[in-house]
Amino acid sequence: MRYEPITSVQPDILRWARRTVGLNVAEVAQLLKRSPEEIDAWEDGTASPTYPQLEKLAYQIYKRPLAVFFLPEPPEEALPQKEFRTLPDADMRTLQRDTYLHIRRAHAYQFALRELFDGQNPASRQIWKAISLSQSKDVAAQAQAIREYLGITLDKQIAWKTDEQALKAWRKDVEACGVFVFKAAFKQKDISGFCLVDDVLPVVYLNNSTTKTRQTFSLLHELAHLLYSINGLSKFDTAYIDRLPVPQRGIEQFCNAIAAEVLIPVHDFVDQISRLPTNAERATEDQFSALAERYGVSREAVLRRLLDRGRVGKTFYEHKAKLWLAQKKDVSGGNWYLNQGAYISGRFASEVVSRHYRNQISLEQAADLLGIKPKSYAGFEERVLQGTEA
Repeated sequence: MRYEPITSVQPDILRWARRTVGLNVAEVAQLLKRSPEEIDAWEDGTASPTYPQLEKLAYQIYKRPLAVFFLPEPPEEALPQKEFRTLPDADMRTLQRDTYLHIRRAHAYQFALRELFDGQNPASRQIWKAISLSQSKDVAAQAQAIREYLGITLDKQIAWKTDEQALKAWRKDVEACGVFVFKAAFKQKDISGFCLVDDVLPVVYLNNSTTKTRQTFSLLHELAHLLYSINGLSKFDTAYIDRLPVPQRGIEQFCNAIAAEVLIPVHDFVDQISRLPTNAERATEDQFSALAERYGVSREAVLRRLLDRGRVGKTFYEHKAKLWLAQKKDVSGGNWYLNQGAYISGRFASEVVSRHYRNQISLEQAADLLGIKPKSYAGFEERVLQGTEA
């Protein structure tokens, strides 16, 4: 019986499950070690998978509960192609399964937040209700409003000694204003992050597989999307922006400009670069590094600001950016509990631990919300209770 075809599975469900992880029939066939013709037959209803095959499809490939495949019709769930308009269509078609799963995970976090906080945001100050960005307004003034709302002065920023300290501080202050920030190590390395707009519980989700300075820029880029009230899905290589339709191109350029201005305020930057050679392309590596360290950003971000101000040429910018990219260090590894703590929103993690501590949710529920195994919960809880951050 176990190896007989399961005829009660609807073909529509199988097609829906495949498309929601961005796979084509040939890719599913390869993962399942079956022929594409067999997968096609399941999806057109002329054949059906066996129970073991359905289990592998559900748990290993589509990452869905088995019960979903016995529904009479596919559940309603927005595809990334409909949720995000900030990547060209060609780029959206190349999203990897891992990226689809991260987007799904972010939605799951958002759902869990509603459950944990009874549909209310626990933050007393909610930045998206106080600041609404507009392309028709001055970028510097809007960026300054964001800095003031976050409570990050230039003196405070300059005092941060490391890129890691800067990222922690920006993230902490963004979360204090009601935005939940999650991170994960993406397999699709060119994705920098995304955000999910919500009137009550907005989420930013960052790619942890990169430098701390890049994560900080991505955090503020996605925050700009939230304050512009539009979901964002962004890539590291900004060449994709030129391939967007004019309206979307303008949004991405605007969000980049806001993030750059928040991080590197123009009034201070102009004063600092006055000390560079007239031809800024003759500046030394130490001078570029000193500017980057002052603001807690990458050298590429500084160079981009110089390019925008006409102090360096595009050819020089592209050459140096490529050179510095090749010098980036591997950011993987480290203590598992610290890494997991870095991935999950601090306010979210604290609430889950607090609910479990008060016996309001079970160990299994707490572990499931956090995306960890129950056996790992004790170590994670200890880190949260100690207030240790990654």
